[in-house]
Amino acid sequence: MSTRLEDKLALRELVENWAVWRDAADWERFATVWHPTEGWMSATWFQGPAAEFIDVSRAGFDSGVSILHFLGGHTADINGDRAIAQTKMTINQRASIDGVEVDVVCVGRFYDFCGRYDGQWKVVRRQPIYEKDRLDPVDPSARLELDPELLGRFPIGYRHLGYLQTKAGFTVKTGLPGLTGEAVRRLYDEGSKWLAGSATPGHPGEE
Repeated sequence: MSTRLEDKLALRELVENWAVWRDAADWERFATVWHPTEGWMSATWFQGPAAEFIDVSRAGFDSGVSILHFLGGHTADINGDRAIAQTKMTINQRASIDGVEVDVVCVGRFYDFCGRYDGQWKVVRRQPIYEKDRLDPVDPSARLELDPELLGRFPIGYRHLGYLQTKAGFTVKTGLPGLTGEAVRRLYDEGSKWLAGSATPGHPGEE
């Protein structure tokens, strides 16, 4: 049996592999971080099975969509073959809005429901928590006026990210977890139930 330290190191490696392999377009290895039958991804622009997420991520990468990730501090709560891993992260997306190239940086946490499968930790469900974001023109001298009605459609934690992705043609889900509020409280409750042995970690995309 693995020790608690070994489990914590394996969970940290799992999260790091997710970010590195996804951003490097290493799709075969990226597929290995997910639970093979239950893997589920929730994001601003996608909610669904991991296999579909891999397919649409690959298509986006091939068409020039630029979404990158950077990781920070990490913690994991473990109960037997289940864990909740939380990892500080940034989501960085570059695209054009009304002809102006911009970068959006969103700060938050990856909140991962993890399970042991064939002796290895896998991501069963990933739900980012969106804490705050900002938008900057790549050229500091460029001028860009945002539509306040569209900007106000999204929660403050991913307001600019949602704006950019909508302008890029994505359908962006509202009501996702932020630093505070009912959505993140519900997520924490689902995480506690998952650790305690609930049958499913919940799929908010199915609501």
